[in-house]
Amino acid sequence: MAVTNKEALIALNMIDHVGPVRVRQLLETFGNASAILSASKSALMRVNGIGEDTADAISRWEDTIDLGAELRRISDFGCHVVTPDDESYPELLRQIYDPPIVLYVKGSLSARDKNSVALVGSRRATHYGLETARRLAYQLAYVGVTVVSGGARGIDTAAHQGALTAKGRTIAVLGTGINIVFPPENVALFERIAANGAIMTQFPFNRPADKQSFPIRNRIVAGMTLGTVVVEAGLNSGALITAGMAVDCGRQLFAVPGRVDSPQSKGCHDLIKKGAKLCEGAEDVLCEFEYLFPPTNRPPTPADSGALPALTLSDSEQKVLEAVNAEETTIDEVIQRSGLPASAVSAALLGLEMKRLVRQLPGKRFLRLR
Repeated sequence: MAVTNKEALIALNMIDHVGPVRVRQLLETFGNASAILSASKSALMRVNGIGEDTADAISRWEDTIDLGAELRRISDFGCHVVTPDDESYPELLRQIYDPPIVLYVKGSLSARDKNSVALVGSRRATHYGLETARRLAYQLAYVGVTVVSGGARGIDTAAHQGALTAKGRTIAVLGTGINIVFPPENVALFERIAANGAIMTQFPFNRPADKQSFPIRNRIVAGMTLGTVVVEAGLNSGALITAGMAVDCGRQLFAVPGRVDSPQSKGCHDLIKKGAKLCEGAEDVLCEFEYLFPPTNRPPTPADSGALPALTLSDSEQKVLEAVNAEETTIDEVIQRSGLPASAVSAALLGLEMKRLVRQLPGKRFLRLR
């Protein structure tokens, strides 16, 4: 079967135990991916690091891999595949030790994504962690930073929501095949992310999540961004794996402090003790990249100007604003009056707060300012 170089890379990516490092070694010998697939078992075994099992799997790839079916799935799903040869492949990701040989992308990658920051944290996040993640993501996306996270429950979801509320770009890197929505309640969120950035993975279609896939996903999150912000994490959180990978990639590491008696903040406090920069707001991140975001070139943030330059409200924000009184209004009252789900109300309240239209009071009570 004659295949293009990109199709050959897709096939190689589908073969078990043939990862980016081995493919790089093979490319140094054979020159291109198509030549690798057509090589004999004996020729493959002469490459350093390629054992008999791997050589056998590659030489017999057509017996185990249905490349035609995968190409049809890519077309039918409306996604595309990016390889390191493509201009849209994330530049920072090229620089890591083992960049993925293919990326399945739904949505689009942009040159703007070179200015990206990862926001990660616990799946079992506290209210403080969720609100902090939304606020940080909103602030970063508002000044043009692409917010990257893993699409998981908790901090990841809040980070994507915050960036979308700011009408900014966000990318979700998955630990599954691109057609699998995990967690399942994020179906609508994933659609919004794809429309305002990208859903991305290195895994073929139908690949389920497992203990190996998430660290691989975390490597992409850390590798494609300028820095990683750990918003909330316990001492055993997977977010600390991403933090370690960011350091390994030579990227900046930030951690948000929390309550000293909160188990969900122990991981962040440990990172700060070990040298991560304490992060209280977007400015703590931006000041590390002054060459990209000098203060004189930044649009005024809500904190500077008191309101967004063009004050526009989404339908959800308008409904929520109408549900908040000039006197204290509880979040339960806002949910009841607006008729929106709790997650939509939380996201809308964050946007209204950043636009200085409402103020949050203790006890999840809100006050309309104008």
